[in-house]
Amino acid sequence: MSASVISGKVLAAQVKQEAAQRVKELRAQGVTPCLAVIMVGDNPASTAYVKGKAKDCEECGIESRVIHLPQQTTQEELLDIVDELARDAAVHGLLVQLPLPAQIDDQAVINAIPPEKDVDGFTAENVGRMVIGEDCYLPCTPAGVMAMIHSTGISVAGKQAVVVGRSNIVGKPAALLLLREHATVTICHSKTKNLAELCRSADILVAAVGRKGVITGDMVKPGAVVIDVGINRGDDGKLCGDVDYAAASAVAGAITPVPGGVGLMTRAMLMVNTVKAAVRCLPKA
Repeated sequence: MSASVISGKVLAAQVKQEAAQRVKELRAQGVTPCLAVIMVGDNPASTAYVKGKAKDCEECGIESRVIHLPQQTTQEELLDIVDELARDAAVHGLLVQLPLPAQIDDQAVINAIPPEKDVDGFTAENVGRMVIGEDCYLPCTPAGVMAMIHSTGISVAGKQAVVVGRSNIVGKPAALLLLREHATVTICHSKTKNLAELCRSADILVAAVGRKGVITGDMVKPGAVVIDVGINRGDDGKLCGDVDYAAASAVAGAITPVPGGVGLMTRAMLMVNTVKAAVRCLPKA
């Protein structure tokens, strides 16, 4: 048996095509969706992500503004720029690329973004709305994870789901979204004692640790849907995930590759959120 591959490239292209169509409709109604991205410093990974986001915006017809600030930018200076963009009616979505330099408090900056422009879904208000099931911007990576699970045709309701990782950006919200669709969810982390046993119980396994090969083939239940969120560098310098792909794909029913998996969907879901933000600015009937 060999797992079917859940292609982030194919799914992301579909999502962006739908977003581009919605942008055309919005432009015809006099609204041009605009995403502003602030980047501080020259982190290579962040630089690549920001370039990718700008490319996605271009493909979807979304206006892209990239504000690149020096590494030594102070928190006060950054907050001033966030405030300026927050008050700019032409900007619909606003995000600050993480990680930020050590002199800046990430959460203080995130919570300075108005919830209606928080297309990353990171502010306390949007997170709270997600927890209680109200309408909000979903964090892009967990939303992408759910879209990839749905693409397999599996019904999440009643399934055993295991999320390995408890970060605020991926692990916790992914677990909440699975729970919202009536999965029975277990969250594993560095203190979990019976990790392999728990993983083997999972009909849906989400790996979001950031450690190469932490999920081995013998930890995967036959036929499971395996979503690998991790992005790491192997000894050969090539990108790889948290899952031993070769071993796991011989057991799983469906699996995401790295690269070419969740990362592309994360960016696509950002386009979806930006369009949603622009829709909110349409004149009320």
